[in-house]
Amino acid sequence: MTETQTTTAAVDLAVPDTVEQARADFRRWMADHRVDLEQFRETGGEVTEIFGRLRQLQRMLFDSGWIRLGWPPEMGGLGGAPMLRSIISEELAAAGYPPPFSFATQEVLGPAVAEFARPELAAHVLPRLLSGQETWCQGFSEPGAGSDLASLRLKAVAVEGGWRVSGEKIWTSWAQLADRCVLLARTGDLDSGHRGISAFLLDMDTPGITVSLLRSMNGDDEFCSLFFDNVFIPEDRLLGKPDGGWAVTMHVLAGERGAAAWQRQIWLRSRLDELAAAGGVDDTVLGESLELLMALRVLSRRTVRALSAGEPVGSTTSLDKLAMSTAEKFLFDAAMSGASDEIVLGGSFDSGSGPGGGDGAWRNDYLYSRASSIYGGAAEIQRNIIAERLLGLPR
Repeated sequence: MTETQTTTAAVDLAVPDTVEQARADFRRWMADHRVDLEQFRETGGEVTEIFGRLRQLQRMLFDSGWIRLGWPPEMGGLGGAPMLRSIISEELAAAGYPPPFSFATQEVLGPAVAEFARPELAAHVLPRLLSGQETWCQGFSEPGAGSDLASLRLKAVAVEGGWRVSGEKIWTSWAQLADRCVLLARTGDLDSGHRGISAFLLDMDTPGITVSLLRSMNGDDEFCSLFFDNVFIPEDRLLGKPDGGWAVTMHVLAGERGAAAWQRQIWLRSRLDELAAAGGVDDTVLGESLELLMALRVLSRRTVRALSAGEPVGSTTSLDKLAMSTAEKFLFDAAMSGASDEIVLGGSFDSGSGPGGGDGAWRNDYLYSRASSIYGGAAEIQRNIIAERLLGLPR
């Protein structure tokens, strides 16, 4: 891919000592820049338009230093506790701004690349991710390997200077817009399970990669199939050790079920507030939805704190994933119970649009929520993990 320099000049931002100080300082900054930020309240448009707008927001946050808090200086950050990163998306949502798309990606994939990539590679690519210059995707699931990633079959064969990869990935979010992909491939025998998997950071413009869009029932083209035909990956793009990709996998999944769950509950809370303001849903149902979201908030915050401190999280992240899917489904079931016309007909809860007259966001989100107990690890698998590994119950 074409490489351009990412400027990481010094910024006039003192690294806050505490999360509370960071929160107060960021609120003050948003108030001072409310005129410049106003353009980012708009959320509609084509996918490329939305991504372009969110990249501008991310660049603004990068240049001001906020999005660099908690990341090592040698990787484009400003230093400070990683926990500082958790407040930016929360405060943006509270102020009515959408978080940049790559927030979730950088918290899921960024820490794994920082931990397992060669230092010179991490120093090169992470500033590009943080600044919004690049978008990354996650090449994990396959047609026959979803929740059971240890059974993946995409084959990487060692050759001079690197590997040649052939096979297929599926359910890769926004791969059509991605610049790089954190990819899992089988470098051991087919029956080697998790011991024969390696992880790579792949440039998406490498010859031999075909991206095929998968239209979801909500009309989005978020998911893609990836086809690899003898694709070459240089040896310096290996993350961790050969056949050591399971450690990378666990690192990514911890971020996905912790940091990403934290950001998801922020967004879900904003949707609950909108639903409550619209009326039509029983207060008892709204209260139960709030309880589920608060449980998710507590669980995901615990995970974020542990990850920030470098502590192992293990199987406890299955609690986060199960709580997230439960809270998400309940919220949109509640919306359906009180405003079925708006959802079925694609309207909004704004009195000025009426049923069928909105942007269809609630219908889109309701349909998407149906898959929340499948993507990122099926609920049935998470219950088994909780039962066997956390509660010590027999198989």
